[in-house]
Amino acid sequence: MAQTDKKRGLVLVYTGDGKGKTTAALGLAVRAAGRGKRVLVIQFIKSPERTYGEKIIFDKLGIEMYQKGVGFTWLKTPEEHREALKSAWAFTKEKVMNGKYDVVILDELNNALAIHTFPIDDVLPLAEVLELMEKRPYGMHMVITGRNAKPEVLDKADLVTEMKPIKHYYDEGIPAVQGIEF
Repeated sequence: MAQTDKKRGLVLVYTGDGKGKTTAALGLAVRAAGRGKRVLVIQFIKSPERTYGEKIIFDKLGIEMYQKGVGFTWLKTPEEHREALKSAWAFTKEKVMNGKYDVVILDELNNALAIHTFPIDDVLPLAEVLELMEKRPYGMHMVITGRNAKPEVLDKADLVTEMKPIKHYYDEGIPAVQGIEF
């Protein structure tokens, strides 16, 4: 049996239409921080103009978290989203490659890569995402969340979990709940 390199770092992808992708990643962040790991979370869609429960507690825990988006795609212009994605991607590449972190979570990156209502490949190129996954610092774990993960991202992952909805209170007309969704 071939020996594997346990210290190389893993790529985990949480995708699918069900709830729990970000929640799973943030739980992993807490676990890693509890073990003394240096954790970074970059959120690609969420805007820093809103307050999120995870940001409040991560600031208290000393887990670095950045919201680099401008919110839902239907609330802003394509150009606003493109600029935010371009900035988020440049920020991400610099942060990942500086070697400071043990765990990097790229929250909703899959959602960003799946945008098809306006062009994004020139500001968030899939080829560069795949290259960053491959060339990240040795030992770094990378977690990528969001719906509609690209097959190429799934192929490079060490673990892929698909969240599948069975039942959701949204279907009963209950809106997002503070402390549960945000």
